[in-house]
Amino acid sequence: MKIDPNSSADLSVQIAQAIKDAIISGALIVDERLPSESELSDQFQVSRSTVREALKRLAAQSLIRTQRGASGGAFVNRLSFEDAYSQQITTSTLLLSMNAVSFDTACEARYALERACAPLSAARRTADHLATMRAEIFRQGQPGLTDVAFCASDVAFHRALVDGAGNPVLSYQLAGAVEAMQPLMNMITFSARDRAVITSLHARIADAIEGGDSPAAVSGLQDLETETRNLAADVFAARAAAR
Repeated sequence: MKIDPNSSADLSVQIAQAIKDAIISGALIVDERLPSESELSDQFQVSRSTVREALKRLAAQSLIRTQRGASGGAFVNRLSFEDAYSQQITTSTLLLSMNAVSFDTACEARYALERACAPLSAARRTADHLATMRAEIFRQGQPGLTDVAFCASDVAFHRALVDGAGNPVLSYQLAGAVEAMQPLMNMITFSARDRAVITSLHARIADAIEGGDSPAAVSGLQDLETETRNLAADVFAARAAAR
């Protein structure tokens, strides 16, 4: 593991990346104990505080865990898909906001990915996934529900559909699509949408998933995408007319 002392990059960032690369390459394996702070300090020729900052960065990414006591230290963690969800969502949100991804691009990506999950969800969903979808549909029909709560329920419904596919890789990949793209899309369309229409489409999709009817589930998502695009077009037209 090496760093470039002449690089402009922060030394703690370089050290964290070097250790991360060693974990990814298999040079450091799961549950292996890392060298002590003192040993890492000598190895990288930096202060212990710099090493400590690097280890904090790795711990924040769930790549390592620390244990106290005589047999303690920093150990390589077994990173789960669930542990990585929040990082995926944060990264996706930043990418979308910083790069000004168009509504059409986000909409196209999100629904294309979700339609890919629909047949698997129709075949594999559990009773818990269906119960979550039904609970969110019921929640969306409540008259006192705020826009923020409706948006959160919308995300939870689609999260259950995706997780119903029973594929952790897809769930991880779509964490950004559903929980990063969808809230941004909701922010644009919430003022124009008819909640009853959205809830009805959700019910169609849930019925199809429950019945194992993948073509109907895909069709429901296609209609939901059309509705979403039409809502956005209305919002953008209204904004243009108001200028």
